[in-house]
Amino acid sequence: MSKNKEHIDLDSDYDRTLDLLKKELGEDKSFDIVVREFSTAGRKSALIGIDGLIKDDVLTWIMQSLFLLPENSFKSGGIKSYLQQAIPYIELTTDTNIDELLYFVLSGSILFVIDGSEEVFVIDARTYPSRSPEEAEIERVVRGSRDGFTETIVFNTALVRRRVRDPKLRIKLMRVGKRSKTDVCLCYIEDIADPELVKTIISSIEQIEIDAVPMAEKAVEELIVPGSWWNPFPRVRYTERPDVAAVHLFEGHVLIMVDTSPSVIIAPATYFHHVQHAEEYRQNPLVGAYIRWVRFIAIIASIIITPLWMLAALSPEILPDSLKFIGPEKIGNVPIFIQFIIAEISLDLIRMAAIHTPSPLATALGVIAALLIGDIAVNIGLFAPEIILYTAVVAVGSYCTPSYEMSMANRLVRFFILLGTGFFRLPGLIITSILALAVAVFTKSFKVPYLWPLIPFNYRAFKSILIRSPVPIQNIRPEILKPLDKSRQPAPAFKRRKD
Repeated sequence: MSKNKEHIDLDSDYDRTLDLLKKELGEDKSFDIVVREFSTAGRKSALIGIDGLIKDDVLTWIMQSLFLLPENSFKSGGIKSYLQQAIPYIELTTDTNIDELLYFVLSGSILFVIDGSEEVFVIDARTYPSRSPEEAEIERVVRGSRDGFTETIVFNTALVRRRVRDPKLRIKLMRVGKRSKTDVCLCYIEDIADPELVKTIISSIEQIEIDAVPMAEKAVEELIVPGSWWNPFPRVRYTERPDVAAVHLFEGHVLIMVDTSPSVIIAPATYFHHVQHAEEYRQNPLVGAYIRWVRFIAIIASIIITPLWMLAALSPEILPDSLKFIGPEKIGNVPIFIQFIIAEISLDLIRMAAIHTPSPLATALGVIAALLIGDIAVNIGLFAPEIILYTAVVAVGSYCTPSYEMSMANRLVRFFILLGTGFFRLPGLIITSILALAVAVFTKSFKVPYLWPLIPFNYRAFKSILIRSPVPIQNIRPEILKPLDKSRQPAPAFKRRKD
């Protein structure tokens, strides 16, 4: 749309207003621009909308109401007040700014233009092509809610409202993109979230200068999260589960929703936010603690097990006698270091192929990967059998990481340590591990230390990470978020029955 139209205000000339709106929308060049001209109460009028984004039944009811208005219903200067009573729809506003009106109609609202009125009526009767809420593929639980966020931002805010019936819940709507005008929502609980954090995020979103954000939430994240873009560690957490989003709201986090995306940003986020899963809280506390520890072991193994085994294979003299069994019996025709590089790249190739493979062919892909990369590669001497074993363990550990972004970051860290170990043996393993840890230590998510509560150490918070605590104990908010309300509202007291 033309920049010189941004501050043009309309007047009561019906023909001029309608011609201007048609020209800006390209009514004669776009088939889906709907302009319905008719007469109501003896005055020329028109409804303007986008085919596919408006509710046909609502539009029909409104037109029926307008057709029934008697002649000369409008008194001088009383058009606005009369139509606000005559149009039977709750979401009805007026505007005179052409840029705002174009935004409304392109967002799916209906414009009502009537002769003699300086203002255009905006009827928010939009509807978007959407799927129904369903469980997120990468955040499944055995028991629990099966609804998940969708690509429609209004549905997502409703799913949050359903779980957070707090009058202090605030949902601020903003626009991002000079051309795309993408809707972005900021959700927080006003008397819990840190006002400085909220102010910082709002300011960052308002300062975005870009034509469009076609990649939705990922583009917004890169534009508002402070720090280096080349740091592999994710500094916000994504979720597609409304219950997970609600829990973080009560802790003092801020949610960022972007229209057209089912992924909601949780900010700020530490490393340990990415390694917890809703399944742990859907089971008995003891079972949940066991699941969490198994997950921690799997994540640690996905980072360090292949570099350690390669070090043992390349420098067997560092192993004590009790561990001499570690190492390959047959090295194969390719050096161990090159075997691991090929195995790592092959693992990523299989992962990418699985994403792009149609579901009916997914089983065939698994068979091909197992036979060609596994069995045949070992038989011809390309891989040592242990390489396949430990690469498979690494893959399982990666898939056990709840956060996909964190699993990819851990993969890069493992590859970095693997390269250091392959070139410099034990010193390379130590130095690269320290460097990777240093990057995590100096990383921050909106001024929150990334390794908190480990660095800086906080005993109470660290204990709650190591052990999945029972619900009655989870009544204190993380102080690193600087919540206004330090503790949650206590639940009604009850006594456990002895019988």
